[in-house]
Amino acid sequence: MALWWVINIILLLVICFLFLLLSMFWPPDSPWAPWWRTNKKIARAACKLANISSKDTVYELGSGDGTFLLIAAKEFGAKGVGIEIDPLRYWFSRIKFKIKGLDKKVKIIRKNFHDVNISQASVIFVYLVPKTLERLKPKFLKELNHGTLLVSFRYKINLPLLTYDKVNDIYLYEIKK
Repeated sequence: MALWWVINIILLLVICFLFLLLSMFWPPDSPWAPWWRTNKKIARAACKLANISSKDTVYELGSGDGTFLLIAAKEFGAKGVGIEIDPLRYWFSRIKFKIKGLDKKVKIIRKNFHDVNISQASVIFVYLVPKTLERLKPKFLKELNHGTLLVSFRYKINLPLLTYDKVNDIYLYEIKK
C-alpha cells in the first residue's frame, strides 16, 4: 500500500515537471500563458530602448517573477507595478522585492490584468503571446494616455511602431490619441 502512494507521488511530480517544461516552449498562438521569463539582459535593453528613468511609472502585465520590474526600479530608478494572476509567481515576486528592499518602489497586484486600470503608467512592458496582445489592444487605446510607451518583447502589436531593437527582439510603440 505504501509503495502505491510513493508511485503516485512520483508520477504527480513527473507530470508537474513535464507541464512546467512544456510551458517554457508554449506555442505563441496559444490562449494560455506560458511560463516564460524575461532575463536581465533583455530587461536592461528594454529599459534603455524606452529611456526609462526615475520619472517613470512602469507597469508589467503578467509580471511573473518580476525580473523586468527589478531592473527598472533598481538600475533605472523607476516606480513599478506588476500585475500577475498566478499565485506562485505573485508570492515569489513579492518576497523577492521585499528581500531586495524594493517593496516600497514596486507594487505587485494579484489580479487579471484585464481587470486593472493601467492609466497611471508612463511605460508598459509585455512579454505576452500574440492572441493576448491582440485582445489587449482596445484596453491600451482606451486606458493609456497619449505618449505612453509600450514595450513588447518578441511579439508585435498591431500599433504604429516607434522603433525595433533587432538584436534583442524588442518592439517600442507610443500611444497616440
